[in-house]
Amino acid sequence: MQSYYEMSREELLEEKESLEAAYKDYAKSGLQLDMSRGKPSAEQLDLSMGMMDVLNSGTDLSCEDGTDCRNYGVLDGIEEAKVLLGDMIECHPDNIIIYGNSSLNIMYDTIARSMIHGVMGNTPWCKLDKVKFLCPVPGYDRHFTITEYFGIEMINIPMRSTGPDMDMVEELVSSDEAIKGIWCVPKYSNPQGITYSDETVRRFARLKPAAKDFRIYWDNAYGVHHLYDIDQDNLIEILAECKRAGNPDMVYKFCSTSKISFPGSGVAAIATSANNLVDIKKQLMVATIGHDKVNQLRHVRFFKDIHGMTEHMRKQASILRPKFEMIIDTFNRELEGRGIGSWIAPKGGYFISFEALEGCAKAIVARAKKAGVTMTPAGAPYPYGNDPKDSTIRIAPTYPTLEDLKMATDIFVTCVKLVSIEKILGESV
Repeated sequence: MQSYYEMSREELLEEKESLEAAYKDYAKSGLQLDMSRGKPSAEQLDLSMGMMDVLNSGTDLSCEDGTDCRNYGVLDGIEEAKVLLGDMIECHPDNIIIYGNSSLNIMYDTIARSMIHGVMGNTPWCKLDKVKFLCPVPGYDRHFTITEYFGIEMINIPMRSTGPDMDMVEELVSSDEAIKGIWCVPKYSNPQGITYSDETVRRFARLKPAAKDFRIYWDNAYGVHHLYDIDQDNLIEILAECKRAGNPDMVYKFCSTSKISFPGSGVAAIATSANNLVDIKKQLMVATIGHDKVNQLRHVRFFKDIHGMTEHMRKQASILRPKFEMIIDTFNRELEGRGIGSWIAPKGGYFISFEALEGCAKAIVARAKKAGVTMTPAGAPYPYGNDPKDSTIRIAPTYPTLEDLKMATDIFVTCVKLVSIEKILGESV
């Protein structure tokens, strides 16, 4: 396919005229599709409906150890749930606290606790002149919203095909005591779908931070969210690696079933060292007597064990795989060789990241919205919503039907071509 940069001005103008006619037809179609967030589709949610039947008024709501899930108590979660989520994120149950429905809420609480009370006896962050966080970019916008909310200075760390730029991470962490953490989505990252390499994980585990209270915020949101049965990414388990490296307390590992069972009604957890757990429970026992044990039991009774969860996620993959493959196939057919963008075909996760020409992302997203396709705001995958190159666009394929997604992808590709041609024509004047 000929690159737009190799075409004459006349050829570009002719291509632009054809694209504008197609765009007008799309705009008349009346499509109103919101793809701004990575939400499961109704078809995915239907797979979990059996969870509503595993408990009823005649069910024994006692755990294996005799705990009555209807009553108070069990601050750190029922043992069965700790085993299930422990198997999901490859951690020992003793290293886990089960919370409510949201891992994002745990991350917020962890930052808030560090701000107010400090980390394991260190100075509370609110009493420090400056607190900084490292942010691999493009990354998860809600991570950045938390640190921005608390006034924490965020520093961009470029993502590579193997994970964050570890040369930059190591240099900054070892030289600046104000740097207290780094956000990570280590498997099928949001939005690029990158999984950290073995070397990257080992380098994380062997960091030598200047700050004693530095922590890696390891958001393993997509640990079991594979698209393929065999062709899957593998991730080294970070807690064990840190323990081997002599840094057992350096990681907070987060997870939830939000994109496994029901968003808003799932089960979330934090996994970390024994020392960190003691520190966390000091605050937790003041905030609650215990989280929703009935819901924890519901999840255990439905999935039974990690094998049941794996089979459940295979069914989800069969729904998602055609959507991801359709988008990648369309990009390969319509955009490859044009010189106007790049993308990664992920093996799992919830997103596809598109890199447009510099200065084009906002215009592409705005044009798509006028044609009825609402996407994640351009700039969202960067701290403060500021993409320095205005080039990254996050695509969330999961929620729409395949039919609607096909039209949305055609609209998106048309917008990419139009905006890119306009940029190239403007540069040639």
